[in-house]
Amino acid sequence: MKVFIDTYGCAKNEYDSSVLAASLEERGCSIVDDAFEADVIVLNTCGFIEDAKKESIERIFDLADFRRDDQKLIVTGCLSERYHKELAEEIPEVDMFFGVNDYDDIPDIILSGNDKSSESGADRVGCILDRLPYRRRVIEDGAHFAYMKIAEGCYNACSFCAIPGIRGPFRSKKMEDCVKEAEDLAAKGIRELILIAQDTSQYGRDLYGEVRLPELLHKLCRIEGIEWIRLMYVYDNGITDELIETIASEPKICNYIDMPIQHVSDNVLRLMRRKSSGSSIRAVIRKLRERIPDVHIRTTLLVGFPGENQEDMEELIGFIDTFEIDRLGAFAFSEEEGTPSFTMDGKVPEEERAARRDLVMTHQQAVSEKLNECKIGKVFDVIVDECVEMDAEDIVDDFNTVDEDTLSRVVNIYSGRTRYDAPEIDCAVTFVTKRMDLEPGDIVKVRITDTYEYDLEGEEVEQ
Repeated sequence: MKVFIDTYGCAKNEYDSSVLAASLEERGCSIVDDAFEADVIVLNTCGFIEDAKKESIERIFDLADFRRDDQKLIVTGCLSERYHKELAEEIPEVDMFFGVNDYDDIPDIILSGNDKSSESGADRVGCILDRLPYRRRVIEDGAHFAYMKIAEGCYNACSFCAIPGIRGPFRSKKMEDCVKEAEDLAAKGIRELILIAQDTSQYGRDLYGEVRLPELLHKLCRIEGIEWIRLMYVYDNGITDELIETIASEPKICNYIDMPIQHVSDNVLRLMRRKSSGSSIRAVIRKLRERIPDVHIRTTLLVGFPGENQEDMEELIGFIDTFEIDRLGAFAFSEEEGTPSFTMDGKVPEEERAARRDLVMTHQQAVSEKLNECKIGKVFDVIVDECVEMDAEDIVDDFNTVDEDTLSRVVNIYSGRTRYDAPEIDCAVTFVTKRMDLEPGDIVKVRITDTYEYDLEGEEVEQ
């Protein structure tokens, strides 16, 4: 049986799809890249915020219109976990709906020919708490980076977030299973390991009675073949002195941390039910920068939250201008059913939410330009992501620093990232080189020659 898997949403969904693919292969199925060739089409959906829900629903209808009569269409993931009953009633074109707790069951159901959808997995979270072990995964040929989920669910109860209701309570993967999975990834050629969870900073608390993220990091750093380790989704209140020291002392750990703070106004943080304050957020940023001077911080902000006033916005803008966060994105508040914020008073009009988001990004663009300009002339390690196909005329047009003499020596152009940039969301480095033999995953020295608002240009430094 041939199966095509289409994934929408975050890296955690990508991870789940890779596990599902491996499970299907173990049962004799073939994973194909073309939906038209498949016997079964599986769509792994996102249901976190309104835009993501709309995108997933549109994709369901696209696939329903596209598929042949002899193909089955299966929908799984966060959207169908959250709106299982409604989707089944409104979109009968879909053969089966499953939730985020059903990935283990999907292969057997597909192969058995059973057309019965699962009941909502949310009702069964309690019976799957021990089902986060090591899983084999399908990794794309030639892949050089991979996400590794070290925990599932969430302890936090932020008033805007539907994740605890979708993914269940926080539960960690055993340390030995994390190490085994990382070893397998290294054996498949993975050089950059990106740790993910809903809140990676709490890793181990449920299993071992204490946070053991630093211990896990030390073990992962001993794995041969893994060159870079990147931390994502680390809540600021979980960034301890021990974690900071671990990042600073282990060469393989990128001096980069993804820390979604959402806001810095105490008024808004309280309404969001965050476990932080404006002062505690500022303090942990200062501490990170004092111990790791070149640390690059990524964060996300949520603006237009119910009760957010002009003073709150002014404080946030002042924070952006003063603290100059290296990588920053912003979202406008999305009203999500089933969350406390859905019924809160003080709603900000939708147009104003968008305007506040745009204001944040305007200020961040200026910050990003300034920080990027400081990189000109400096040399950085860059991991190659892909070869860029460009002809000579395009090179001259696109690379301000490439003259005719340089062009005569240029053989190829590649795109990659520094240690301070995560794949697909952060800055890219496009660089020229004489070499034609570079492969994805190779790490080279690149001197930055020019910058844009977010991306960089450079030349490989001859060794």
